Amino acid sequence: MSRKQKEISSLESELHPDAPRSGQISPENGPGTDLAEMPLSRPQWARAKVKAFSHQANEVDKVLREQKLITVCEKADCPNRFECSDRGVATFMILGDKCTRQCHFCAVESGQPEEPDVNEPEKIANAVLLLGLDYVVMTSVTRDDLSDGGARHFAECIRRIRQMSPGTHIEILTPDFQGVKDIALDILGKALPDTMNHNIETVPRLYPKVRSAADYAHSLDLLKDFKKRYPKVRTKSGLMAGLGETDEEILHVMQDLRRAGVDMLTIGQYLQPTRRHLPILRYVHPDIFAHFERQALQMGFTHANCAPLVRSSYMADYFQSAMQ
Repeated sequence: MSRKQKEISSLESELHPDAPRSGQISPENGPGTDLAEMPLSRPQWARAKVKAFSHQANEVDKVLREQKLITVCEKADCPNRFECSDRGVATFMILGDKCTRQCHFCAVESGQPEEPDVNEPEKIANAVLLLGLDYVVMTSVTRDDLSDGGARHFAECIRRIRQMSPGTHIEILTPDFQGVKDIALDILGKALPDTMNHNIETVPRLYPKVRSAADYAHSLDLLKDFKKRYPKVRTKSGLMAGLGETDEEILHVMQDLRRAGVDMLTIGQYLQPTRRHLPILRYVHPDIFAHFERQALQMGFTHANCAPLVRSSYMADYFQSAMQ
């Protein structure tokens, strides 16, 4: 065990000595217990505070309904959706609500998607204008059925927002554009966002279980190649903790991301959407997330947001303002 591994293990033991680690059996369960079939008790710090809808949240909901738009906040069952709506923000999900892949951690429905809505870029731009957003995040389902992976649709949404709200900071959270990476990067180069985000999601060892249709090296190359082509655009990535990885593996992924030129990092606790999805193998203590955040800044990330309920677009507008 390396010195860094020993430090992390010691820190975890001090913070939550009774919590089972990845691959360990908790004392109360005893040997022979299948932890995958026994849900761990969810600690209070991994629970979102649910509040009644405010006037601001109702306005967001009204605009979304009027424009017939989808948010990943709702489709992915984000724990922060009530808080973000209360702040008057949401992450738009374009290109439909059905994904051509079936990742075992994700709540978004898989299936045969419909043809892209040609009016969606206009609807997105209208919503940004009506909500008065200074910062907007757009993501999408994976569209392996499209010859460009959906890149043209992203680019058109960016163009329309620029036309109607020229001062708005645009962040896109893209799929991996597997098989069409160069085509997609060429297209995005003609309508660049301010921040390009692609989530690495987990450590390479767990890809066959967590992202079986994706490839770790390809996702790194997407981020690296985008940064090489468009160095002035900030790049960002995120991953989940609690799927069976070790803290040391997370630190290695962070180093890989920095070598790929990624500027910004998010790490949050994996939360099982339903019993059909991958089980939670551990709850990572907030102080361990704080350790990841400190390490990220030491590695050279310009920004890191690491905490149990952090998701890739959580508080993105706040941290953009803080960096200016």
